[in-house]
Amino acid sequence: MGWRENYKNKLCTADAAVKHIKSGDAVVLAHCVGEPPVLVEAMVANAAQYENVEVKHMVNLGSGAFAAPGMERHFRVNPLFASANTRAAISEGRGDFTPAFFHEIPKLFREGKLRIDVLLLQVSSPDDHGYCSLGPSVDYTLQAVNSAKTVIAQVNAQLPFTYGDGIVHISAFDHIVEADSPIYEIQPPKIGDVERAIGEHCAALVEDGATLQLGIGAIPDAVMLFLKNKKDLGIHSEMISDGTLALFEAGVITGAKKSINKGRMTVTFLMGTRKLYDFVHRNLAVEVRPVDYVNHPLTISRQYKMVAINSAMEVDLMGQVNAESIGLRQFSGVGGQVDFMRGVAMSEGGKAIIAMPSVTVKKDGSVIPKIVPFLEKGSAITTSRNDVDYVVTEYGAAPLKAQSLRQRARNLIGVAHPDHRDMLAEEFERRFGEKL
Repeated sequence: MGWRENYKNKLCTADAAVKHIKSGDAVVLAHCVGEPPVLVEAMVANAAQYENVEVKHMVNLGSGAFAAPGMERHFRVNPLFASANTRAAISEGRGDFTPAFFHEIPKLFREGKLRIDVLLLQVSSPDDHGYCSLGPSVDYTLQAVNSAKTVIAQVNAQLPFTYGDGIVHISAFDHIVEADSPIYEIQPPKIGDVERAIGEHCAALVEDGATLQLGIGAIPDAVMLFLKNKKDLGIHSEMISDGTLALFEAGVITGAKKSINKGRMTVTFLMGTRKLYDFVHRNLAVEVRPVDYVNHPLTISRQYKMVAINSAMEVDLMGQVNAESIGLRQFSGVGGQVDFMRGVAMSEGGKAIIAMPSVTVKKDGSVIPKIVPFLEKGSAITTSRNDVDYVVTEYGAAPLKAQSLRQRARNLIGVAHPDHRDMLAEEFERRFGEKL
C-alpha cells in the first residue's frame, strides 16, 4: 500500500480522533507553537466523555480551557512549565506541576518515567514521499511521537517545513486530521530604556566569533540591537525569535566560527511572528533538532565561546537565582536555563549571564527589588550560585565566578537599583561585619 492510500485510511474528523482518548490516559501536547489547536478544542469539547485525563505540556500558547475551573473532574493538568493559562490550576490545587530540566524530558519519555498514552501534535503538509515536518517544535515532540501509544496529528498547511531532525513519515501517525488553522504568533516586545541599557551591557561581554543562546522578550531583542558591529556570531539556542533575523540578514550571524553545526542556526523550537515562520520554511540555514541534543550540556560545551543569556525573577546576595516561582507559587519553570548555564561552564571561553531589570514594577505601580538579601520564602533555586558568571542589570555587569561570598555581594549591590542599595548594604554589614 502506498503512502497516499495509507494517509487516506487514517484521515478522520477531529471529533472522531479525540474519541481515542480514554479516561485515565496521559495526554501530551506538542510544545509551544506545535500545539494543535483544532485537536485541543475537540478534546475539550469532548470533556464529558473523560474522567481523570492527565494533560502534560511545557509552554502552552492556547486557551488552556482544559485547565479552567470546573474541568478538574475531566482533566488534571500537570505541566512541566507553568504558563499563564495553567498557573491558577496549579496554585489552587486543581492541577500539578512536575519540575524537569528541558533536555531530560525525551529521556523521561523513553524510560517511561513520564507516562505518555496519547500525543496531540500538528505537522506540515506531507511532501511527495509522505514525510511531514514537526515545523517549529522538535524539542520533546519528536521523542513523544516515538513513545506515545497513540499519535494524533493535525496536518496544517500553515506550519513551516523545517530542516533538522523533525521530519516524520505519516506512518508514525495513528489518526490524521486535516485542518489549516493560524499558528500561534508572539509579537515583538517594546524595548524601553532599561532594556536597552541591559542589552548594551550584555553585548559588551560578547566577543567576535561567539555562539549565542538567547530567549524571547525585550532583553534578548535589546541585546541584538548592540551586536551589529560584531563578526561571525553563531546561534546554538533553545529557541530564536524575530530579533535574530536582522542580524542574520546583516551578515553578523554566519555560524562560521561554530565548533559544531558550523554555518547553521541550531535551535530546538521557534516562537515569533509569521515573518519568522516564513524565514525558516525550507531554509537550510536553520536546523531544528531535539532538545536532548540542543540543550544537552555536553553538546553546549563543545561550542567555543558559548554565551548564554537568561533571565531571573530574583537573585540573592550569594548569587542564587530564582527564575520560576513567586514564593511557593509556580510561575514558569526551569526550561533550559540550567542546561545552558552548565554547558557554558564547560565551554572554552564560555560566559553564563543572568540579565534582568533591577526592579519589578507591578501593575499597581509598586516597585519590588530583584536583587535581594534572601530569596522569598518557598522560592525555587533555579540556578545555583556556582553556575552564574555575570548578573547584568541596567546599572552594569556584576562578575560572580571565582568571587568570594563577600565580593560577589559587593558586586551585586553595585548593580542593584540605587533606591535599594542602602537596604542591601545593611544586610552586607550584618553578614560580613563591615560597611560597604
